[in-house]
Amino acid sequence: METKASNTLLNMFGPGRGSRAGSEHVAARVHRRLLDVCCKGAQEALDDFHTSIQGLTTPEAAERLEQYGPNTVAREKKKHWAVQLLVRLRNPLNLLLIILSVMSLVTGDTTGAGIIALMVVVAVALAWIQEARSSRAAEKLHAMVKTTATVLRQEEIEDTTAPETTEPADTTGTPERQFKAVRVQVPIDELVPGDLVQLSAGDMIPADVRLLSAKDLFINQSTLTGESLPIEKFATAIENAGSNALELNNLCFMGTNVVSGTAIALVVTTGTQTYFGALADTLVSERIQTSFDRGVHRFTWLMIRFMLVMVPLVFVINGLFKHDWVESLMFALSIAVGLTPEMLPVIVTMNLAKGALAMSRKKVIVKRLHSIQNFGAIDVLCTDKTGTLTQDKVFLEKHVDLNGNDNEQVLELAFLNSYYQSGLRNLLDIAVLEKVEMYADLHPERNYRKVDEIPFDFQRRRMSVVVEEEHERHLLICKGAVEEIFSICSHAEVEGHRKPLVPEDLARLQEVTLALNQDGFRVIAVAFKEIIEPKRVYAVGDEQDMVLLGYIAFLDPPKESAVEAIAKLRGHGIKVKVLTGDNDAVTRKICSQVGLEVEHIVLGSDIAGMSDEALADVAEGAAVFAKLSPEQKARVIRALHSRKHVVGFLGDGINDGPALKTADVGVSVDTAVDIAKESADIILLEKSLMVLEEGVIEGRKVFGNIIKYIKMGASSNFGNMFSVLGASIFLPFLPMAPIQILVNNLLYDFSQTAIPTDNVDPEYVQAPRQWDLRNIGWYMVVIGPLSSVFDYLTFGIMIFFYGGWHNAPLFQTGWFVESLLTQTLIVHVIRTAKVPFIQSRPSWALLGTTTLICLIGVWLPFSFLAHGFQMVPVPVSFLLLMPLIMVGYITLTQWAKSKLVRRFGLN
Repeated sequence: METKASNTLLNMFGPGRGSRAGSEHVAARVHRRLLDVCCKGAQEALDDFHTSIQGLTTPEAAERLEQYGPNTVAREKKKHWAVQLLVRLRNPLNLLLIILSVMSLVTGDTTGAGIIALMVVVAVALAWIQEARSSRAAEKLHAMVKTTATVLRQEEIEDTTAPETTEPADTTGTPERQFKAVRVQVPIDELVPGDLVQLSAGDMIPADVRLLSAKDLFINQSTLTGESLPIEKFATAIENAGSNALELNNLCFMGTNVVSGTAIALVVTTGTQTYFGALADTLVSERIQTSFDRGVHRFTWLMIRFMLVMVPLVFVINGLFKHDWVESLMFALSIAVGLTPEMLPVIVTMNLAKGALAMSRKKVIVKRLHSIQNFGAIDVLCTDKTGTLTQDKVFLEKHVDLNGNDNEQVLELAFLNSYYQSGLRNLLDIAVLEKVEMYADLHPERNYRKVDEIPFDFQRRRMSVVVEEEHERHLLICKGAVEEIFSICSHAEVEGHRKPLVPEDLARLQEVTLALNQDGFRVIAVAFKEIIEPKRVYAVGDEQDMVLLGYIAFLDPPKESAVEAIAKLRGHGIKVKVLTGDNDAVTRKICSQVGLEVEHIVLGSDIAGMSDEALADVAEGAAVFAKLSPEQKARVIRALHSRKHVVGFLGDGINDGPALKTADVGVSVDTAVDIAKESADIILLEKSLMVLEEGVIEGRKVFGNIIKYIKMGASSNFGNMFSVLGASIFLPFLPMAPIQILVNNLLYDFSQTAIPTDNVDPEYVQAPRQWDLRNIGWYMVVIGPLSSVFDYLTFGIMIFFYGGWHNAPLFQTGWFVESLLTQTLIVHVIRTAKVPFIQSRPSWALLGTTTLICLIGVWLPFSFLAHGFQMVPVPVSFLLLMPLIMVGYITLTQWAKSKLVRRFGLN
């Protein structure tokens, strides 16, 4: 039968995996199929898909998965390695080097052309290899974060009860196989048409589905329609489907999510055949650049513009003074290569990849690589309360009547409510159900039968179940937020006596709950209603004229590590602000225990009446916000953005989605609901501020090492400008041969590839770090010209002591050695605000690469390669002077850097 079913479904949907049909054709076919299935009854829809109310069998699901492919859409296809290399070549720096290489080849300088081409190959290959390693690591990390759906599957029942008999077996026919439906967690990408999925609050809709049953189901379709309010959905067939599938209330679509309610739905289309998948080509797009990306981009083009001014100037000056325009052109092209920060993309990629791997070892998964820098730039961290400041382990401590006395009936009704609800069980429900003695006393499966359920939603803040007791009597049990339960109760019961509730009772009742709140308890009210006229289906309208019975009180103790973590974050320049939907009394108690200022708590009701400017003023000073709606959380974050803060948000709930997307860095946890994990940039494998603090530090280290290379490139290029311009004017020959400039640049770039491994000073990671061109600018105009001072000193030594005016190769070789040594070793001064080697030590890798390149630079003039690079041996006495020049250069640079640090706070 399954083969026939597969063929039928294939006709419905057309080809699955491997289809090349145009997106418009796919969209039209999807639209027609959805309009068709919405008009059919539940059983007819099941028959169409050759499935049953018990779901598919595992073999049937496997065959359909093979037929239609994985349920994945809007995912960028992995490019062939050759295509990836070509994409790398499109970088403006690499394109510029290719042009320079071609120009060198055209002018006859094959050696120079080869070296420039080699530099491009090294830069592209290093970036490609590092990103490939990072991608493989990221795939492994993503595999740790699983998104699943609850699916009904048929499981065969083994008949073990057949009586033993000596009668011969009946072989005239095959015994009928029996199946039962079981709920299993299936990865979303393994869903197939014909599967039956169970939906509840917090779930993402895993495919395009037709509802078979629904109870108070509200769906957020904003990802597809832009509607901010949830849409109620029903399971009844549509008589007139119309022309817009998105408006049909018995269909739900991939990419939307369940706000409240429950449902069982039939999977109609999956993967690229879904409404969402039909638009995949337009949905897979580049993310908006972060401030860090924009900063790197601006720096790159600053260097290119700088080069576009410098190179023609050098060409014209040398042509006019040296009267050799071809040689002047080659020199100018070499200068262009020297001024190009071609290793910047490699350094950035290597740093980000190394940071992602280091963070993974600290239980932090980076979903989006470039979010690492923003992670380190956070200066305000907004977080929820439960599980972050508290243990995320709720204990049911009290079950009391309206006078605050222990009451067993309150616990019984609360247990039945939690036991029979089918929605998303929260920590409070789990704590109630852990009272296993209640199960033994009540025997719910034997003494009660569930009739219906009114699921929880964030508007009502309560949920109800209806159970049938003996004599077919229906009992509606409701539990939820105290204020919401009060609003639907007309009577109260104390010690078996029932009396009407009057407004004067409200203040007295609130005294009990307030006292519990002030002791740190989370209080839930319990009410009930005996149904006089039983019915099969109940709705929100039945939650009225209830009888208030009492309260259950929970305690979620603060984490022992919370105080230390908040203190550490504060020490690192991060303000922690609590944004919670919980009540202010519980929030005040917990926040005071973990060291947060709670003189004034801002409530959601306060925010509702504030202008954006007023809220920005309040958000700047307040540390605790309570009773917030999801949109109010996002609004607080936007208010902080308006004051130039970089904001991180840590959340894991259904109502945290808007805040996670609004924040600069959205942080969620592996155990979060689907919509929270999908909205996050970074996922923690452990919900802890201590883990978060370690991730922030790693982000700052990554940023710090990237900035080291940028400072080096900026100051070195600016200094070379003065040296080259001056030497070009007064020397009768080129100050350095073009081939020597290229070799110098290649060796220097190699020495900097170890920067991603470098140590970062503890003081540097104490404060948030953001892109600051002012910082880089000061290094350019102060540190850069200092290198020219020692270049000119070298020029003088070569001319007056070694006859360099009349010996161009010796002069050029001497400057090659001095230039390579100074710009290679000076990274050890620029890499830290402290005294290098004494107060701050580099990594062994950086020390090793810089030392190796310096030794190669000294060896080259005496090597077999010297002739090819137009070098001659330099006097030994000149090499003996080099340590003095290096000490003087390092000392003067350290002095200038210290002045910058003290005056401007630059580091």
